[in-house]
Amino acid sequence: MTAPSRNKNIGPLRRRALAAGAAALSVLALLAAPAAWAQPRQGGTLNWLVNPVPASIVPLTTTAGGNAEIGPKIVEGLLTYDYELKPKPLLATAWSLSADGLQYTFTLRKGVKWHDGKDFTSADVAFSILTLKQVHPRGRGTFANVVEVRTPDPYTAVVVLSKPAPFLLTALAATESPIVPKHLYEGTDIAASKYNSQPIGTGPFVFKEWVQGSHIILERNPNYWDKPKPYLDRVAVRFVLDAAARAAALESGAADLANGTGGIPLSDVERFRKLPGVEIDTRISPYLGSHQQIYFNLDTPALQKVEVRRAIAQAIDVNAFAKTVWYGLGTPSASPIGKGISRYHDASIQPYPYDPKAAEAALDAAGFKRGAGGTRLKLRVLYNPFQERRAADFVRQSLGRIGIDAAVESYDFATYVTKAYTERAFDITLESLTNLFDPTVGVQRVFWSKNFKVGLPFSNAAHYVNPEVDRLLEAAAVEVDETRRRQLFVDFQQIVHRDVPSIELGANPAITVLAKKVRDYGPTGEHIRGSFADLYFRP
Repeated sequence: MTAPSRNKNIGPLRRRALAAGAAALSVLALLAAPAAWAQPRQGGTLNWLVNPVPASIVPLTTTAGGNAEIGPKIVEGLLTYDYELKPKPLLATAWSLSADGLQYTFTLRKGVKWHDGKDFTSADVAFSILTLKQVHPRGRGTFANVVEVRTPDPYTAVVVLSKPAPFLLTALAATESPIVPKHLYEGTDIAASKYNSQPIGTGPFVFKEWVQGSHIILERNPNYWDKPKPYLDRVAVRFVLDAAARAAALESGAADLANGTGGIPLSDVERFRKLPGVEIDTRISPYLGSHQQIYFNLDTPALQKVEVRRAIAQAIDVNAFAKTVWYGLGTPSASPIGKGISRYHDASIQPYPYDPKAAEAALDAAGFKRGAGGTRLKLRVLYNPFQERRAADFVRQSLGRIGIDAAVESYDFATYVTKAYTERAFDITLESLTNLFDPTVGVQRVFWSKNFKVGLPFSNAAHYVNPEVDRLLEAAAVEVDETRRRQLFVDFQQIVHRDVPSIELGANPAITVLAKKVRDYGPTGEHIRGSFADLYFRP
């Protein structure tokens, strides 16, 4: 049956008017078409602000933010991902999983060259995966079930597992699992390799120079396999430590792009929304899974008592924290698996009620009564520079109200990592350990007792040990049934919330400031941790 014409009874004059209007719209569409269909423009230098200064560039032996952001412009992963975390080809063009879930077969892209002219082959893939398993902070967990990587020919890599790893296919982006050149790393001290700071990759940009304290220069790879990309001639990574100076550079046009701690103060966001020359992007990378938290050092005698930890949790108003420190731009979450991983997040878990009086009573009962000057105990408070000093001050003030003298210590990023993870010279630390794309990769590392290792950054900072939590995490890591896997993670969240090794804050604000001329800086799920191969300047 044909639908009746909507113009049947409208009269000849009205029909002529509609026809004229349609014709005018068609003309406008044609006039607009060249701009819409235009190819990205070639050329230009991107001035990109990054903070804090990383210790190296490639995210091979560290998951630090600067490495994970800069490295993927130079080195690549087997895959990239869309905003639903569906895999897309990169160095691998095809992939398959065996029926038993124990073998991933990757078909590799042909004709790819390392920046020094050597051919990229399956030998590089095998070497990189087995190296990541040994030296990458999360790789020990991500690739724990990998027993070998077979290379039947230069363009086929077969990853063989002892047990299923349902998260593995999502762990292969450059920001998480970079593929590095075997011929330059093999037989060397991986952690001390000069190629961590002077990288040779297969990616769209070639490392040119690093002037310490100033900048890193990346230049267009003329031999990139995905021509005509990249579109930019150069990426200038600028290290500007002062937030006000970064804001001024972005406002004046001296800088084109900045994100997170490398960007503007949160207090400036609303003002920047009104500026004509810039845009504010609040998209959250699903691959990164932003999340921040407060960890207790469970080797500190006073903090070994769960009553004390719960009292401290009651003294910190998480909702007020989100409003004052995050300016209402974040997403509070009381569970270690935040709302960003909605399929595993347990929404029933809420923050401990803010109740300073109950906190004081609990501390009295635990044997920590106020002494001289009203002080119950003294605690050292650190904070990862990826959190703001204002966050640490909020915690200090909150604890001061219940008689805890919390002394905040400020360090640059490298010193912070040493203090927190090697010297363990803290009682409380404010961290920024992202959930990432799957709890087995982003969350297990924090609460799995087997991942406590002095000197291993961004691991089990609390030194939390609970055999049942270990069992649940290990079972979830190999469970292929999604319903059962979710229940394992829910049970895990409930136990951790009761044990209080941490106070979960939730997803911190994701604020990217970009000049209006900047286009396609984050088209993949990795967002700013992608390659910049698609980035171009519009006229």
